[in-house]
Amino acid sequence: MRYCESPYSYQRRKTREVVVGDPARGGVVIGGDHPVVMQSMLTCDTMDTVACVQQTLELTKVGCQIVRITAPTVKDAANLKNIVAELRARNCLVPIVADIHFKPDAALEAARWVEKVRINPGNYADSKKFVIKEYTDEQYAAELTRIEERFTPLVRLCKELGRAMRIGTNHGSLSDRIMNRFGDTPLGMVESALEFARIARQHDYHNFIFSMKSSNPKVMIECYRLLASRLDELGPDWNYPIHLGVTEAGEGEDGRIKSAIGIGSLLCDGLGDTIRVSLTEDSPNEIVVCRDLLDQIPVLTVRADDRTLTPSTAKSHSLLASAAKNPAWPFDPFSFERRLTPEIALNDGVRCGGEQTVRVVVTRGAWEKVSPKIREKDDVKPEAIYEELNVYEIDPTADFELNCETQLVTVKDGVGLPAITAFRLLATRLKRLGQNNPILLKDCLNFDPTPLPPNVALLRASVVIGSLLADGIGDAILIRGEPGAGQSLRLAYNLLQAAGCRSFKTDYVACPSCGRTLFNLQTVTARIKARTDHLKGVKIAIMGCIVNGPGEMADADFGYVGGAPGKINLYVGKTPIKFNIPEGEAVDRLVDLIREHGKWVEPENGETAEQLSRPITR
Repeated sequence: MRYCESPYSYQRRKTREVVVGDPARGGVVIGGDHPVVMQSMLTCDTMDTVACVQQTLELTKVGCQIVRITAPTVKDAANLKNIVAELRARNCLVPIVADIHFKPDAALEAARWVEKVRINPGNYADSKKFVIKEYTDEQYAAELTRIEERFTPLVRLCKELGRAMRIGTNHGSLSDRIMNRFGDTPLGMVESALEFARIARQHDYHNFIFSMKSSNPKVMIECYRLLASRLDELGPDWNYPIHLGVTEAGEGEDGRIKSAIGIGSLLCDGLGDTIRVSLTEDSPNEIVVCRDLLDQIPVLTVRADDRTLTPSTAKSHSLLASAAKNPAWPFDPFSFERRLTPEIALNDGVRCGGEQTVRVVVTRGAWEKVSPKIREKDDVKPEAIYEELNVYEIDPTADFELNCETQLVTVKDGVGLPAITAFRLLATRLKRLGQNNPILLKDCLNFDPTPLPPNVALLRASVVIGSLLADGIGDAILIRGEPGAGQSLRLAYNLLQAAGCRSFKTDYVACPSCGRTLFNLQTVTARIKARTDHLKGVKIAIMGCIVNGPGEMADADFGYVGGAPGKINLYVGKTPIKFNIPEGEAVDRLVDLIREHGKWVEPENGETAEQLSRPITR
C-alpha cells in the first residue's frame, strides 16, 4: 500500500475534475491539473442575510474561491436562496457551499440554491449517542440500507441540478455504527466516507470530493494517506479530489502551526486539491494563511518532472527514484510509530533518542541572546548548543560510513535537496545500513541572504519539522529559518506541542466560528486562556456547538461546549458533566471542574504561562 508515488519527490496525485458551479460564470474546477483551491467559512448566523453577504464579499476580496455557509435547519437552508440572490445581484459569483449536519431535509433544500453541499457521513441521518453495540453483518447491512434510503434523494437531486458535493468525515463525529465496527480510527473515517461514496456511484453520480478532518495533525495525516491508498486500490475511476484541513486548529501561532503540519505535509506529498485553514479568528485571515502555505510547497519539494537538472541534481534524482521503488520506506505511513533509536547524551544532564522526549537545540548565536533571559522555572529554554554537539553531518546523496549507532547524525547543509526529502533519504539509507542513529532535524539546509518574514519562517519550519515528526523521524530539532533567537526557540516548543511530542503549556482545541456557534468563540477563547494557560499538560476543548464537540474532545481533558443560546455544557473527556450553565458563570465553573479533577494549580505569583515566557523576545 502506498499513498503517493514517492516520499522523496513531488508528484501531484492524478484526479478527475469536480465542477463547482458554472466555470464560465465564476464557478471553479477542483482537481485535474487545476491549482489548489482556497476556501473558508462564514462565522455569522445564516438567517442574517446582510451579514452573510458582507462576510462573503470580504472573503472574496482577499482571494477566497469557495465560501461555505452552515445550514443547520431547513429554514436556514431556505435562506440561502436570499443570500445567493443578493450576492449575484452584486456581481459576486463565488460558489457557495451549504454545510449540513444531521438534517437530510436541510440538505435537499440547500441543494436547490447553492453550487455545492457538504455532508458528514458521521451524522447524516444519524444522531450521536456513543452507544456501544455489537452489529451482526445483517444488522450492519440493514443500517446501510437505511442510510441509502435517506442519502439517495440528495444524490439524485445534486445530479439533476449539476451540484457538487463533499463527503467529509470528521474524527470527532463518526457514527456509532462506524465506531463499533472500526473504532475511533483512520480506517473508520475512511470506511465511513466510502459507504456514502458507493451510494453516490450506484446512481452514476461522481461530482464529489472527500475530506478526512481531525484536530490532531498526526491523525489527520494518517487518515488522508489511508484514503489515498484505498482509493488507488479501488481502481482508477475512484480518483476523486481531496479537500485538506485540520479542524479546530485554534488561533494565532498554534493554529497556524497545526494547520501547516497537517495540510503542508500532505501537499508536499502531492495530496490535496482544495484546502481550508480553520482558525478561531476572522475568516479572511484563513485565506492569507492558505496562500502563504501554498507558496511554500514549491520551495520545500523536489519535482519528479523537473527537466532542468544539472549533473549533480540528476544524480540526486536517480538516487531518489531508486529509493522510491524500494518497498521498505523509512516510515510506516498509515500508523505512527517513532523511529527506534538508542538513547544518547547531548550534554551534561540532557539525553535524546530512545524513550526521551524530542529535544530543542539552538545555535551558539541564539544561545548568547536568550540565555541571559532564561530563568530556572522556565519551560521554554535551549537544551543543547549545535556547535558544541558531537554531530555527524551527512550528505545522504553520497556514500558514508558509520561505526556506531550512538552517533548523533544530521543532514549536511547545502546538499541541494529540500529538508523533508533529505531527512527521509537519510533515514532510508541508515535503515539499509542497519543503523538506528538518533537524528537531529533542521528546518532548512540553505539560507537566503534576506531573512524570511516571521509568518513564512513559521510555516516552513512547521511543514518541514512537522512532516518528519509525523513520519516518526527525529530525536532533536534545530530551527534556523526564523532569525529571531527568542522567537525561534518559542517556535520550536510550540511546534513540538502541536505535533504531540511535548507538552509544556495548556493545549487548546478551539473550533472556528460558524452560524451554529452559540457564543462568541474569539472572546470566550481569550477568556478561558487568560484563566488556564498556566496549566501544563492539560488539554481544553472550546466548541461552539455539539456537531463535533464530544468527539473531538475524546482526547481532551475538559470541554466547554455551547449547548443552547447563552447556555454552556461542560465535559470531562467526551462525557457531559454539567449542563445549561449560564454563559456568564461558565468559565468559573470550568475552573471549578478542573480543580475537582485534581488538574488545577495556582499561577506562580499570579503569572500565566504566556507571561512566564515573555522575557524571551526576538
